[in-house]
Amino acid sequence: MKTQNRRLMWHGTLLFLLGLITGLLEQRFTNVRMGLSAHLEGVMNGILLLALGAAWNDVRLPHPVKVAAYCAALYGAYANWLVTSIAAAFGTAASSPITSAGHSGQPWEESVVAMGFLTVTIAIIAASILVLWGLRGTTVDASDSGQHPEFSIPREAEDAGHRVVTE
Repeated sequence: MKTQNRRLMWHGTLLFLLGLITGLLEQRFTNVRMGLSAHLEGVMNGILLLALGAAWNDVRLPHPVKVAAYCAALYGAYANWLVTSIAAAFGTAASSPITSAGHSGQPWEESVVAMGFLTVTIAIIAASILVLWGLRGTTVDASDSGQHPEFSIPREAEDAGHRVVTE
C-alpha cells in the first residue's frame, strides 16, 4: 500500500510532462483553443495526481474501495488529457462549444469525444467522492490509540493560585 502513493506521484509527474509537451504542440492541433485546453488538462491533472499521491497514505478505505478510487483517479486524469487532445485534433465542438472556435468534427468524432468526456466525468467524480470519504477521519487504525494531536484541547489546571495550561 505504501508504494501506491509513489506510483500516483510518478503518474502525476508523467502526466504533467505530457501536458507540457502538449503545450509545445498546441499550434499543430486542428483547434488551437482545445489544444491549449489539452495542455492545461495535462498539467492540472498531473498536479492533481501529485497531490493525491502525497495524501494517499491518509486515505482510509476498505482495500477494494481504495483500489477503485486509485484506478478511477488514474483513468480520469489520463483520459481527461487524452480526450481533450483528441478533441483538439479532431476539432470537435459538441462537448465544448466555448473552445470550439467555429470548428466541428464528423458525427462519429463528436460521439467519441462526447463519450470520452462522459466517462471522465464519472471517473473523476467517483474518485473525488471516494477520496473525500477516505479522508473523513472517522476510521482509526489498530495502531492508533485514538489520540489525535491536532484535536488536543489544552486542559487548565490550578497550581498554587496560578493558571497553568497543560496538554
